[in-house]
Amino acid sequence: MTATLGSVIYPAADMEAAKAAFGAVLGAPAVDEPYYVGFDVGGVQVGLDPNGASKGMTGPVAYFDVDDLDAAVGDLEAAGATVTAPPSEVGGGARIATLSLPSGDTVGLRGS
Repeated sequence: MTATLGSVIYPAADMEAAKAAFGAVLGAPAVDEPYYVGFDVGGVQVGLDPNGASKGMTGPVAYFDVDDLDAAVGDLEAAGATVTAPPSEVGGGARIATLSLPSGDTVGLRGS
């Protein structure tokens, strides 16, 4: 599996406060929607998800871009990871999944 870091998503219960704080460091967001705010940082999307806590996010999650999402999920499962959010469509032909690693850390994957 070849992967590149595509995004880091932070849960943001108070979206306006989070947007102001991240904006102070990162500038204007590239995406500014009620359901997601994203900043482009050197080609990596730093995102704020107002629904992150309801999705079980307790901190930031790094999402790695992979060519074959289903194969990457299978590879991580074979290495002992547990799927916490199965592959789902997020728009534009992209799908994401999250997994809990044996270490207890969460990792996200994004691909087709």
